[in-house]
Amino acid sequence: MKTLLVGVGGMTNGGKSTLSKSLHQQIPNSCIIAQDSYFKDDSVVPEDNNGFKQYDMLGALDMDTMMSDIDSWRKDPERFMRQRDLNPELTTATDTDVFVLIVEGFLIFNYRPLNELFDRRYFMEIPYDVCKRRRSVRVYKPPDPSGYFDGHVWPMYLKNRQEMDITVSDIVILDGLKPKEELLAAVCHDVCEEIERLREKD
Repeated sequence: MKTLLVGVGGMTNGGKSTLSKSLHQQIPNSCIIAQDSYFKDDSVVPEDNNGFKQYDMLGALDMDTMMSDIDSWRKDPERFMRQRDLNPELTTATDTDVFVLIVEGFLIFNYRPLNELFDRRYFMEIPYDVCKRRRSVRVYKPPDPSGYFDGHVWPMYLKNRQEMDITVSDIVILDGLKPKEELLAAVCHDVCEEIERLREKD
């Protein structure tokens, strides 16, 4: 069997989760690992001088556990999916089968050991005003305190984005304001072409 790792990154509320889920539905033998599932307990996330929890930093995430799960998939994606009941229709894999792992999250390209694993990279972006509006109507646990977006979320996005732009190459920037169907079609076409290339290899 062969494997393909696809990274879907982007700013908060940019549409990366929606795109990842839709892509998963279109791609056979695929599964998703979401970075948001690896936040550390609120009690150990530090606060800045304004009392804002520093969630938008790699230190707020248990990247060791996330990398361990990704390594488990890389070693045996078929077993990984069976153990988690991610694809109950899965039959015994053949040499030409390609398994696809979609990793989505807001800092997946800022963590070098993870970024180096990706075969395809996509980054969803939307303007400040749209991002702020979407964030304001979303329910978080714990909820965002007053001023959190402008005082922490957006400044950290700009900092993390600058770091990504400097250190990461071969990344496709996606306009999150485009229709979801259009974005899905473009990414799905790209990923499917790579799957076919892998199948024909060797």
